[in-house]
Amino acid sequence: MADSLVQDLIEAGVHFGQRTSNWNPKMSPYIYGVRGGIHIIDIKETIKGLLLSKRFLQRVVADGKDVCFVGTKQQAKVVLDERIPAAKMHRVTERWLGGTLTNFRTIRSRLKRLEELEAIEAADNFESYSKKMESRLRREMRKIHRNLDGIRAMDKLPGALVVIDARREINAIREAQKLGIPVVCLLDTDADPDLADIAIPGNDDSMRSIDVIVRELTAAINDGRQARGAKAEGADPDSGDGSGQGQRRRSSRAQFRADDATPAPGEGDARSPEDDADEGGERAAAAGSPQASTPTNG
Repeated sequence: MADSLVQDLIEAGVHFGQRTSNWNPKMSPYIYGVRGGIHIIDIKETIKGLLLSKRFLQRVVADGKDVCFVGTKQQAKVVLDERIPAAKMHRVTERWLGGTLTNFRTIRSRLKRLEELEAIEAADNFESYSKKMESRLRREMRKIHRNLDGIRAMDKLPGALVVIDARREINAIREAQKLGIPVVCLLDTDADPDLADIAIPGNDDSMRSIDVIVRELTAAINDGRQARGAKAEGADPDSGDGSGQGQRRRSSRAQFRADDATPAPGEGDARSPEDDADEGGERAAAAGSPQASTPTNG
């Protein structure tokens, strides 16, 4: 598996970086050398970052959170539109709208507006509106659909962000950092690795390179979704295991009150013969027996 992955990465050209005149010195730990005026990325660092990202994303998805992929360049857009819907995750392939994460409530309101416009179109195809209004509403619907269709199913903030080309998607990274959302980045030699929580050094300009990286990440996400489903089935209270999970729990204070009110086992039920004899004697003395009250004749 590892050998085939290395072969796929090399064939995809993931080890080709930027020109030596266009690089970030912070990427030097990930650079193997220079060839033909181009930096060569250390494939070992790429494998290390990829495996770490796969384990992290699998754990995030297994915990019930979602992942959002961001890649607005043409090479990334084609790959994300093909891979992400099958993984049932979210993506941004058009322009990143400011406040997509930090002003998520407004983004959700725009998605509700899209649903309203689609309902109007399905009902009467805008025939009840004038031509001018119809043109305006259709243009609004196309704009919202183009920018937000990839995240229309994202009803909460994602648990992680996967970014293709950190320099291009700097606004998305800053919003994620402000909200404490972990960021996984595919970084070329001209990027700043400090922007990523988990860095995958590699060629972010090649469509084949991006496709191999996204393919591996979505495979890990699918494994996480299976683990999430198994965990949900194991936590089902109607499973009939007899463990009593469906019973109503009582507070410790109420339990103590109930214990105080309940007689101890055997109290008032089982009595010893000595207790019966003593109680009988006391009762007889109180009532006055004939033998005790009548004096004997001399």
